[in-house]
Amino acid sequence: MFKKILVANRGEIALRVIRAAREMGIGSVAVHSTADSDAMHVRMADESVCIGPPSSTQSYLSIPSIIAACEITGAEAIHPGYGFLSENAGFVQIIQDHGLTFIGPTADHIRVMGDKITAKDTMKELGVPCVPGSDGGVDTLEDALKIGEEFGYPVIIKATAGGGGKGMKVATSAKDMEKAYRTARAEGKSNFGNDEVYIEKYLTTPRHIEIQVFGDGKGRAVHLGERDCSLQRRHQKVFEEAPGPSITPEERDRIGKICADAVARINYIGAGTIEFLYENGEFYFIEMNTRLQVEHPVTEAIFGVDLVREQIRVAEGLPMSFTQEDLQINGHAIEVRINAEKLPDFRPCPGKITQYHAPGGLGVRMDSALYDGYSIPPYYDSLIGKLIVHGRDRPEALARLNRALGELIVDGVDTTVPLFHALLQEEAIHKGDYNIHWLEHWLETNLGSG
Repeated sequence: MFKKILVANRGEIALRVIRAAREMGIGSVAVHSTADSDAMHVRMADESVCIGPPSSTQSYLSIPSIIAACEITGAEAIHPGYGFLSENAGFVQIIQDHGLTFIGPTADHIRVMGDKITAKDTMKELGVPCVPGSDGGVDTLEDALKIGEEFGYPVIIKATAGGGGKGMKVATSAKDMEKAYRTARAEGKSNFGNDEVYIEKYLTTPRHIEIQVFGDGKGRAVHLGERDCSLQRRHQKVFEEAPGPSITPEERDRIGKICADAVARINYIGAGTIEFLYENGEFYFIEMNTRLQVEHPVTEAIFGVDLVREQIRVAEGLPMSFTQEDLQINGHAIEVRINAEKLPDFRPCPGKITQYHAPGGLGVRMDSALYDGYSIPPYYDSLIGKLIVHGRDRPEALARLNRALGELIVDGVDTTVPLFHALLQEEAIHKGDYNIHWLEHWLETNLGSG
């Protein structure tokens, strides 16, 4: 059993890991920048170490500082949370070289899944359905035009090292191809230092469905159903639910088994998420995230499991505490991401919290690092909380979400709470009748924002 874990992150996810460690009787170490000296994860951890100035590159992304913090405190393992260094294969290798344990997948698995082309080729070999597209990178505009003609427009050009919607451009015709191709390459180069792109058939009305998988690193793996993350703004998820309102039990079992078998065959260890576009009853692989997802609480709610606790267990070499047969869906869960942003343009809105009250009651969970008097720093992501509700069915979960949003108080800064109040008035939300483009169109119509 680990005696002490260092959490290489901040905010609500750092708190999430610290809480799991405490329940397991494991000590926790928080790292923080000077801007986060008064942050809740620093207050809640057993120990804390300042690792640099506000800039992420000099603090939360500083591998030498994080390793030094482990050496100073005697931490034996590192949990990366999500974001920052959570999918950095080099970081994992350095951790292992220092005799520490990374609570997550191997460096090789992170490396393979971090490159979109390699990930797609690997998944094809493992029997996971993929979107039709180019075989590998597309090096010239001429080749891009040939692929567009072969598969038919629209197509989407994607940076192989991309993420978060960067390096992705749609070409609706051959006329659009040159600009989309050059722009995607330029964004890939500027954001990720890699201008290689690949091309896929662009699905017009898909949903975003992701399968939660978990492996023990010894050839055993399970799936924990799906999450529907179709409500997105600029490829960023804002509303996630499980199970997906459009997925049948038969489809869940089929794609879940494919995913679990795939990660078992590669001896994957820990939590991972295999993401798909889903259209007309078919699943098309788009990427695998080799880490805990922001939206993991909805899966925890319907299966009654603690995914962080399980991550720590398998990192210690222990077996998973459940089998596929143990995992039975109970009810419906929804998560909304509360950001410190000003509508309608979603401009980041850092500042001092003058009053904070978290909603409560049956089936309500609020994951947040806010407190009265806390000053949200301007240097990091604008996510300040996740409101998760669980009900016996989807209508009850939606009603509970509406009630909980009404109880939530965050004064002193603007937030995206009004967006969710408005969305809950929409018939399409209650029917679960939307795709990945629905929210963008709704924002343009209702807020003048996209």
